[in-house]
Amino acid sequence: MTHDELLTTARAWLADDPDPRTQEELTQVLDRAEAGDDEAATDLADRFSGFLEFGTAGLRGELGAGPHRMNRAVVIRTAAGLTAYLQDVLQKADPGDDAATTRPTVVIGFDARHDSDVFALDTAAVVTAAGGRALMLPGPLPTPVLAFAIGHLGADAGVMVTASHNPPQDNGYKVYLGDGSQIVPPADRDIADQIAAVTSVAEVPRAENGWQTVDGSVLEAYLEAAVAVLDPATPRDLSVVHTSLHGVGSDVVQAAFERAGFPAPALVASQARPDPTFPTVTFPNPEEPGAIDAALELAEQVGPDLVIANDPDADRCALAVRDGGAWRMLRGDEVGALLGQHVIDRGRATGERRVLARSIVSSRLLGAMAVDAGLEPVETLTGFKWIGRVPGLAYGYEEALGYCVDPATVPDKDGVTAALLAAEMAAVLKAEGRTMSDVLDDLAVRHGVHQTDAFSVRVDDLAQIPPVMARLREQPPRDLGGVSVRSVEDLSLGDGDLPPTDGLRYLLEDDTRVIVRPSGTEPKLKVYLEAIVPVSSREALAAGRDEATERLAAVRAGMQELTAL
Repeated sequence: MTHDELLTTARAWLADDPDPRTQEELTQVLDRAEAGDDEAATDLADRFSGFLEFGTAGLRGELGAGPHRMNRAVVIRTAAGLTAYLQDVLQKADPGDDAATTRPTVVIGFDARHDSDVFALDTAAVVTAAGGRALMLPGPLPTPVLAFAIGHLGADAGVMVTASHNPPQDNGYKVYLGDGSQIVPPADRDIADQIAAVTSVAEVPRAENGWQTVDGSVLEAYLEAAVAVLDPATPRDLSVVHTSLHGVGSDVVQAAFERAGFPAPALVASQARPDPTFPTVTFPNPEEPGAIDAALELAEQVGPDLVIANDPDADRCALAVRDGGAWRMLRGDEVGALLGQHVIDRGRATGERRVLARSIVSSRLLGAMAVDAGLEPVETLTGFKWIGRVPGLAYGYEEALGYCVDPATVPDKDGVTAALLAAEMAAVLKAEGRTMSDVLDDLAVRHGVHQTDAFSVRVDDLAQIPPVMARLREQPPRDLGGVSVRSVEDLSLGDGDLPPTDGLRYLLEDDTRVIVRPSGTEPKLKVYLEAIVPVSSREALAAGRDEATERLAAVRAGMQELTAL
């Protein structure tokens, strides 16, 4: 749009904005842009480059004024669109009873980020005014509690206000349907269409009261179900250091461990309480360098058996173990294999639930383990919106520290139950005089060294990513790291049982695998690597791992060159 059209559009949005804070913010940007400030004009253009995209599980973006930011105006429109979608679905399911079918029940949760509670209340006000039944969780709680509450309360949908592990300036709006799973196509597109049909906030009715705040019995029920993932006969002699990275996981994890009979974890005091500014970490994501340094420092002081870290909304779980005299954070694929082996060993994959699922960017090791155990391996697209709805799922994971260990109760990643299962496994191994590192060695000897690596190409503008993907499609590499590329798959065309997705998969002659895809939640291009090296004995492990490391380094260098902006 032209500069004048941009100013006109911005003024219209400003007049419709219900929040005095974002009104003031936008007014200042507008005034500077109208006065000829080029920087302000660029900022304004970005804020009005489009409505914040309703995509992977909902919305996520930077807090601020304008349709391309997270704010009350965007949330109110989104809540109205979601409610209209639910009313339409329920009406079509039972067209004979208008009053009953157009009254959706929506359970709403929120974390402790900036404005999470405000956005949750706006959602409740919109749902209630539209004739729906809004159920608010009683305070800031982990995302898995919301995912659990949907089924527990018999809701038609759930909303979790969180940006998970994103930086402090972000927030998000995650949407679940009545089965407790995150939304997938075509529901996401249908909801987006309903959101787009909302022309202004002023036309959206909002109730001043009438929603229900549920009591603490929902959390009690969640904790009871979480502890039930464990075998009550397994050992509980285990010491743990835990950090919630300034998120909402500390109290729930503490309660779950104590209820399960474990000693209370030692908390990283500087990170134990919710703080939306995340003052001690650059990025509140356990995967990021330095994020769990404080936990490892405490571990050096108190000498625990295991270090556990959750991300701010506690749907992800990271582990660190003592390895060779030093603490080492395990890769997500290592934890995925360990928990998968524990699920197998404890007989949790049985009956109608015999599927072990992983995302396409996760290690192929879990598939080999499933086949070896007589179970069914399944590969899905990235994200628990796909993993959580796999029929017959007993256990599923993705390399980004997400683990679903109780899919019948929470068909989503759950960092609390993952922490419990990891603790149980560590306690069992401790009683046997073994460690998680020993299990990883066993798996490598049995199935080959499966070594993974990944890197990201961060961008300032999402428009920088499509040209890179187009270049890779038009000019695929013939070799990487000195090894011929055996096959190239364009995942946007669909692959067997996988729906189309923007991504490329390369398989090299030595079985090294490369996957390139845009991130679904952050402005970056992600590259995932895996090398497999067969080994014949424990004595050959070191050489096998060295070889895998060399292969990955060579392939990584080649992919970094190919994906350079």
